[in-house]
Amino acid sequence: MSAIFGPAGNAENFPYKSSADAPRWLREIGLDCYEYQCGKGVHVGEATARKVGLAAAEHGIALSLHAPYFINLANPDPGALQKTVGYITGACLVADWMGAKRVVIHSGALMGRARREALDIARRSLGEVIQACDGAGFGHIALCPETMGKINQLGDLDEVLELCTLDERLIPCVDFGHLYARSLGADDGAEAMERMLDRMEEVLGEERAARFHSHFSHIEFTPNGGEKCHRTFADDGGYGPDWAPLAQAVARRGWSPSFICESAGTQAQDALEMKRVYQEFERGVSR
Repeated sequence: MSAIFGPAGNAENFPYKSSADAPRWLREIGLDCYEYQCGKGVHVGEATARKVGLAAAEHGIALSLHAPYFINLANPDPGALQKTVGYITGACLVADWMGAKRVVIHSGALMGRARREALDIARRSLGEVIQACDGAGFGHIALCPETMGKINQLGDLDEVLELCTLDERLIPCVDFGHLYARSLGADDGAEAMERMLDRMEEVLGEERAARFHSHFSHIEFTPNGGEKCHRTFADDGGYGPDWAPLAQAVARRGWSPSFICESAGTQAQDALEMKRVYQEFERGVSR
């Protein structure tokens, strides 16, 4: 098995109006997966979702779906938790219509709490979310808690990995751009990438770590807050993280993650560049 690559949503050079045409276009240009974006809310109807799913099945494109950005597992308010459950089960319903196997969810914000307290709240909330998903018939869909880019958000790598220990179906969404931003550029380069992959394997075991979900882009950050905005591979300014060390580490391990590129507008073009670099390392391993 090899890593697979695709964009988050439709890039600026996407030549069609409907996302139902995205799987065919992605296959034509040489990509393998597609993350449907519901970050601002789940507003897609069943007919559209099924069209996207049928096209993905026809063209061999693996689907994932990003649940609303405003999910906060660390909010202890019972009313807020019920809304969170509704957002995630609603996202899973659309994913089920599409045949998407993974739903990405944000971990949440600290809301002035200590990190440990916020994480304990998120653990309890995620447990209730899992029960609700089971009750609604979505136990076959993997939930993917995401590492977050702002320092005051819950979701560094260890926090996300701890959330994923709650249930075998949970797969981390490791956003290496976010980790780079919240570490103020420290999580970059070969040593950092190997360390993070080693940590994933230590906590989850190699089988689950090897098929992790991932977001990747270059990110601009501020010294006090972390993530500021997503950039593109073509942007000048020295934005990181560097893709090559991660590509090399994954190829050497023979892992098969899904890499979703979140570059600002050039996500399909940059996903192709990620795939090209990765395949060069993969060929080198096989020699």
